[in-house]
Amino acid sequence: MNALKALHDEQDQAVWLDFVARGFIAKGELKQLVERDGLRGVTSNPSIFEKAIGHSDEYDDSLKAVQATGDSRVIDLYEGLAIADIQAAADVLRPVYEASDGADGYVSLEVSPYLALDTEETLAEARRLHKAVSRDNLMVKVPATPQGIPAIRQLTSEGISINVTLLFSQEAYEAVARAFIDGLDERAKAGHDVSRIASVASFFISRIDVLVDKLLDEKIAEANDPDEKIALEQLKGKVAIANAKLAYQRYKRIFAESKWTALAEKGAKAQRLLWASTGVKNKAYSDVLYVEELIGPNTVNTMPPATMDAFRDHGVVRATIEEDVPGAEAVMAKLARTGIDIETIAEQLVREGVQLFIDAADNLLGAVAGKRAALLGHRLDGQSLAMDDTLAAEAKKAVESWRASGSIRRLWAGDASVWSGHDEANWLGWLHIVEEELEKAADYAAFSEWVKAQGFTDAVVLGMGGSSLGPEVLSLTYGQREGFPKLQILDSTHPDQVRALEASIDLGRTLFIVASKSGSTLEPNVFRDYFLARAKDVLGDRAGDHFVAVTDPGSDMERAAQSDKFKKIFYGVKQIGGRYSVLSAFGLVPAAAMGLDVKALLETARIMVRSCGPAVPPAVNPGVLLGTAIGAAALAGRDKVTIVASPAIASFGAWAEQLIAESTGKQGKGLVPVDGEPVGVPAVYGHDRFFVYLRLDGNAEASQDEALRALERDGHPIARITLDSIEQLPQEFYRLEMATAVAGAVIGINPFDQPDVEASKVETKKLFAEAEAKGALPAETPLFSDDAIALYADPRNAEGLPQATDGLEAALKAQVARLKDGDYLGLLAYVPRDAEAAGILQEARIAVRDARKVATCLEFGPRFLHSTGQAYKGGPDTGVFLQITADPSQDLPIPGRSLGFATVVAAQARGDFAVLAERGRRALRVHIKGDLEAGLKRVAAALKAAVA
Repeated sequence: MNALKALHDEQDQAVWLDFVARGFIAKGELKQLVERDGLRGVTSNPSIFEKAIGHSDEYDDSLKAVQATGDSRVIDLYEGLAIADIQAAADVLRPVYEASDGADGYVSLEVSPYLALDTEETLAEARRLHKAVSRDNLMVKVPATPQGIPAIRQLTSEGISINVTLLFSQEAYEAVARAFIDGLDERAKAGHDVSRIASVASFFISRIDVLVDKLLDEKIAEANDPDEKIALEQLKGKVAIANAKLAYQRYKRIFAESKWTALAEKGAKAQRLLWASTGVKNKAYSDVLYVEELIGPNTVNTMPPATMDAFRDHGVVRATIEEDVPGAEAVMAKLARTGIDIETIAEQLVREGVQLFIDAADNLLGAVAGKRAALLGHRLDGQSLAMDDTLAAEAKKAVESWRASGSIRRLWAGDASVWSGHDEANWLGWLHIVEEELEKAADYAAFSEWVKAQGFTDAVVLGMGGSSLGPEVLSLTYGQREGFPKLQILDSTHPDQVRALEASIDLGRTLFIVASKSGSTLEPNVFRDYFLARAKDVLGDRAGDHFVAVTDPGSDMERAAQSDKFKKIFYGVKQIGGRYSVLSAFGLVPAAAMGLDVKALLETARIMVRSCGPAVPPAVNPGVLLGTAIGAAALAGRDKVTIVASPAIASFGAWAEQLIAESTGKQGKGLVPVDGEPVGVPAVYGHDRFFVYLRLDGNAEASQDEALRALERDGHPIARITLDSIEQLPQEFYRLEMATAVAGAVIGINPFDQPDVEASKVETKKLFAEAEAKGALPAETPLFSDDAIALYADPRNAEGLPQATDGLEAALKAQVARLKDGDYLGLLAYVPRDAEAAGILQEARIAVRDARKVATCLEFGPRFLHSTGQAYKGGPDTGVFLQITADPSQDLPIPGRSLGFATVVAAQARGDFAVLAERGRRALRVHIKGDLEAGLKRVAAALKAAVA
């Protein structure tokens, strides 16, 4: 009989193996240990699975088989592997379980260490794992944290066998033992069987000596008395064993009490002490020290393979657990006299033990995430980050901070303290929206078929901000589908733009999608009023059949849609802000209307959702990696997030602008997104840029590739995102939503409010109401005026621009001169957004960028009010703004209102400027009279001259 087998046969101590791996079970090695060495149990933990799964390829075929049936979450992939291993090991040990009448033959599976400080979550996961493994000889491992102990009692009362882990303290052990007894007592009183429930209380041995020996070494180094040094030295390597021996004495006392004996009479099995962490860490000690010194009846020793091999080879079997108990008491008394408190040590070791298991779980899940990404291949959009050493180090610190604090799990759990601790938890519906909308995929498909059957030639989204920018990306990226209407977007109140849209459609064959979350936003309401009236002129009482609404439940828009007999109302989610809503009904209804396969779109997005999930550690989580990089760059002064994209997906930048600016630009902090700037040579940039390059295979431009390589060589940080096909663009909506939320946390703001957008809305409503009451907006006095141009500014800006009285050219030269290093120029044009106007102003912005090395933004009002306007007013005070307004060719009346669209857009421009001024921004307004093209060209020429 070898020494391992003798432990059980001669000393009634069970030997368990602290190891599990697929090949080890499949090759019969576990069975061999059972038969040869009398092995009676197996334990697992995150560290064991991390070594098994993360450092071998023996699980790859299983992962491949699962992924071949469809993509899975990382946590599901891991649990599928782990549960299969636990089940296989439990089946090998089933004969032991049966022969011992349920006293032995157990396999242990750990509740996630992430839940160690949450009683309710521990209970839920323990129940779930117990059900999933579905083996009587499973023990669920629960840590002996203060939050774990009540879970131990409850789970025991429910008939679940528990392996209590991370015990270091005798006091904690007693609490655990009594929780077990109380749980059994509760079960017995409820009339349930208690005879088939087993439990072990796992004392971690070697870790005590590692820490205590370190503290003793420090005291030895400080001691001056040679005798004191000797006395301290003699305590090394003794404390863990002494502590365990005294714990065994407590075990004997507790399980001799009347409360226990009454349960024992009903067939209950005592909770055994289990000696864990028995591999010796100090090479000066015997490699079988923690086995030989802790042998005793009705105990368990769980050994790693190396310790098991060593004990089989040269271990000595004798009853030692009760040898020299007074000596153990003396050791603990001496330790106390040194000032080292064992309870304090135990508390520290519990904290460290939880963290070590968390670290191992992070490594384990990171390895699974890496294998999943490799199996997905090109189905998952790629991402790489190029940063100089300094910024890379800061980004790495941010990633590690997110890992150590569990921030990605806390984010998914709705913990507002990830950000500012205010109302962020109320705005996280976007995290789960893809799964929720997939459940409605059939409804979207039915709507799509209805649209097709009606023969609509056009579908027009009437919305603003998040309600319009996402659908615009879908329209411009995917184009018109055969048999479906052309999707158009109206998000401008300029009468010329409204008129142009109307001229492009057949009112009798157009579907209108009125999109507004709150239903109280001015622009969608006036759009609805206008086009519903025009549709009634053509369709009469059937006009409502050509309208659908997308709005939040209970909104003013819902009531209006019901009153006007809209064909259908689709509902958004109140817990999702507009800029995070593209993967909700606000993006999916337009997608369905234009003939996109909504289910396929969402399934593609779900790949990124799962890649950014709570179980994916920050180091391999694409959303966290991008967000921490952008956030770290912003803190280092690189706060101009410049979007570059392949031509076919170039429209993504405008959506990204809104998301980034409105989310992060507030409290004087934030990111300034830059869209539409063609990539220049390194010489035209300052040191304030962070580039995000979306590269579409098959559509990438060689000039863009080379320009980005040149920028990287020059030290600019670049995030490269690669798409295998245009169909994968939905992944990027989600990646950037996650990255923006993460960047907001790094910067230190709430990424889900928009205080300065609201300020502009309030100012606009006030001006418009005043105009309706008085018949016109208040008169203004220009700083300068001629036949074609007028200049306006608030008193502070007028004082800072005395040249404005000298005319346009002098004023713009002075305004551009206000730009400093790290600033940006914002051109805010309240004119029709068309290729001609954009082209004229684009030349001017590039001229300023190239000459002054500053970022430039070209925005059209009023749509930017609901996007970048937040950052311009609430973000860092680095913007120099030129607002451009113009007289419309003619006004367009709004049904039910005394004034028309011209007053609306003018009120929006003035409201915008008023808030810019109130925020102390450097702003000047140019108003074009008469010919718009000529006026724009004059403004552009003046800007170019200002930097010539």
